[in-house]
Amino acid sequence: MAHAYFAEHLDDVHTGDVVEVTGEEARHAVSVARLRAGERIDLLDGRGTRVAATVLEADRDRFTARAETDALLEPEPAPRIQLVQALAKGGRDELALQAAVELGIDEVVPWQSQRSVVKWQGEKQRKQRARWQTIAREASKQALRARVPEVRDVVSTKQLAGFAESTTLVVLDPVAERTLTEFSLTGSDSFALVVGPEGGIDAAEFALLEEAGAVRCRLGTNVLRTSTAGPAALATLLTRLGRW
Repeated sequence: MAHAYFAEHLDDVHTGDVVEVTGEEARHAVSVARLRAGERIDLLDGRGTRVAATVLEADRDRFTARAETDALLEPEPAPRIQLVQALAKGGRDELALQAAVELGIDEVVPWQSQRSVVKWQGEKQRKQRARWQTIAREASKQALRARVPEVRDVVSTKQLAGFAESTTLVVLDPVAERTLTEFSLTGSDSFALVVGPEGGIDAAEFALLEEAGAVRCRLGTNVLRTSTAGPAALATLLTRLGRW
């Protein structure tokens, strides 16, 4: 199985070039992942560029690899899909984030919903966003993704409603009449899957989002945790859109 590691300045790499990777990325590759000379790997820059390579040397805090292909810039996927994940206790929001990135989400938006027990306030906002971005980076590496999804600033419900001006808001609701497989996808070039916390989405929030143009959809007959609802909906949407 191929492994992926992040490296900078891959845009101009051509077949036969030698790329050096240093710092924490190299230390983790050599000390933890036991990277050795002769292994085939993918080098990624997190912005869409991929280079297939063979490891030449691996020391404690650096490794070099010979490019087996020219740098390839992968096109941005379309239609784009965001995960709007309500903050949840017990790390369930982070589980949803990790799975969604591995599956193929394009962007992640933390949502401070009315019933979120967890609160991102003050300095915690910066620290938690950085933590989520690290999770997204590592999940991208695990999935061999050339693009690392951006984690945006946490939003309020009022701010989330404003998203409807530029994207199709799909709010997951286990008692909605319409299923996600019945929802029409025509006429939209971007979607935002909105997932509430364990306590559910408040009625006033539903009203505000629907007034802005959001649609409610359910996944099926089972009620899923906030950690699984988003990834399950994403898998459905990716299949329906032909991205899988």
